[in-house]
Amino acid sequence: MECAMLYRLALLLACLIASVQPLRAQNIVTIDPTEAMPALPEAPGSDRLLAAAPVPAIKAIAAFGPFRVLDATRAALVDVTDSASPAQFAAMLRAYPGLSLIEMIECPGTEDDRANLRLGRMIHARGIATFVPAGGSVRSGGVELFLAGTRRIADPAAQFAVHSWADSYGREASDYPADAPENRAYIDYYREMGMALVQAQAFYAMTNSVPFRGAKWLSGAEMAQWVSLN
Repeated sequence: MECAMLYRLALLLACLIASVQPLRAQNIVTIDPTEAMPALPEAPGSDRLLAAAPVPAIKAIAAFGPFRVLDATRAALVDVTDSASPAQFAAMLRAYPGLSLIEMIECPGTEDDRANLRLGRMIHARGIATFVPAGGSVRSGGVELFLAGTRRIADPAAQFAVHSWADSYGREASDYPADAPENRAYIDYYREMGMALVQAQAFYAMTNSVPFRGAKWLSGAEMAQWVSLN
């Protein structure tokens, strides 16, 4: 009797094991080690802006992030740029391919310095002019976008403000060697925007003559003493 019961228990256990194993097999996930992993997004750059103000209300026919389309050939920049701004600029150009001038009305700077320099290169490559009207204000990272214009126009009464950048550790331009990549990035950018090496170095030194928490204010007439306006 006891042997029969043990036999039946053993048979029942074998059946249970047989029924569970296929279920376990369904949970096995095979990973192909040769499959490419998705690329990690680029880390955002440091913010570099000064005295952000409310976005001015202007008459526009379309809006793309900080850009406002004024007509078929003109757009305005009226707010802080960020990591989305290059894509927004590209979308604006697809919708309005005849744009040839950006009016810089209220430009406090950027929340992503890397994206801002990328945006500047896009503006320059497209052959777009930049214009700061009387009363227009271009500050901090916005100055790099003004320099991106293949033609740069500024009313003598326009306002500009520059200062040193600071990284996420609080270190500023003067905390790095002059030839460090962190400093060369800006010199290289100014060279791409058409400055001679001596001019780029002098302008960069001027922007870093005040700390990150400060500002050096320039009129349009004073800016013309540092960079070529046309």
